Amino acid sequence: MKQPKNFFKPLAIGAPQPYREVPVALERMIHFLPPHVEKMRAKVPDMVKQVDVLLGNLEDAIPADAKEAARRGFIEVVEKVDFGATGCWTRINCLDSPWVLEDLTELVSRIGNKLDVIMLPKVEGPWDIHFLDQYLAMLEARHGVTRPIMIHAILETAQGVKNVEEIALASPRMHGLSLGPADLAASRGMKTTRVGGGHPLYGVLEDAGGEGATRQFFQQDLWHYTISKMVDACMSAGIKPFYGPFGAFDDPDACEAQFRNAFLQGCVGGWSLHPSQIEIAKRVFSPEVDEVLFAKRILEAMPDGTGAVLIDGKMQDDATWKQAKVIVDLARLVADKDPERGAAYGF
Repeated sequence: MKQPKNFFKPLAIGAPQPYREVPVALERMIHFLPPHVEKMRAKVPDMVKQVDVLLGNLEDAIPADAKEAARRGFIEVVEKVDFGATGCWTRINCLDSPWVLEDLTELVSRIGNKLDVIMLPKVEGPWDIHFLDQYLAMLEARHGVTRPIMIHAILETAQGVKNVEEIALASPRMHGLSLGPADLAASRGMKTTRVGGGHPLYGVLEDAGGEGATRQFFQQDLWHYTISKMVDACMSAGIKPFYGPFGAFDDPDACEAQFRNAFLQGCVGGWSLHPSQIEIAKRVFSPEVDEVLFAKRILEAMPDGTGAVLIDGKMQDDATWKQAKVIVDLARLVADKDPERGAAYGF
């Protein structure tokens, strides 16, 4: 086990000093770009103005014969386009793939100083993070990268869920975790082909009534336990939890419901795989105006965060002050990037 005094030391001579805390950033959606498709690359200059994070996808959904084209296409985009305040991420191929070493060496050597986060798929345990942590440090040192590239792990295997606490604490590079429901369903042997969301056969039946009475069936959330476990691991480690993909592009209402469940449980954002999901994520992962206005009243009534006050007939104390601060802090981040919502919040 690494000693606490060595935890924040660079892992290679000349590598940048690790972050002590995850940099503050608005990340309501991680929008996936297939960079091997030229017409999609052409949309990037406008896309970076619409999204909080743009991710160049090199893994799942990229055909095997297009892996190298995707890598070249993403590097080309990042070299040419000013991302400004928009996060620049990539999802590399998994560590047991034949493409991952070239992914890392080419990305860091060409765009290391513009790349904010590397998303690592199919993380099984802290050993996967330790390998990537060390390898990135060596590449950063060799290519003169001046700030550490962070790691975002996807939780998509049963073993990964089992080891989620250790994964979250594995490195100061850890940015956060995303739920990967499709691969996780396969790893667990779940009987569903859906990518995220619920299932019409997963639910509870109300108690039996009188003879001939109709019994209501209530659909439940397949992912509630895993999201809760992931959120606890992330928040206790000081990193960020995210909902992952929702594959039914033709069902925006279900997408919004799943995103909202994740938001209420503590997730800070979700993946957007289709342009229609960008606005859903903005709406869901931005706090509601009425909630912000009420939270501001709590903070104003309790400037030092102690004591108890009565607002609109409801008691507010130290605990609700903390809840209000979470909402107001998020609202301020949103206001910085979204002036229209910021005005509605009163900022």
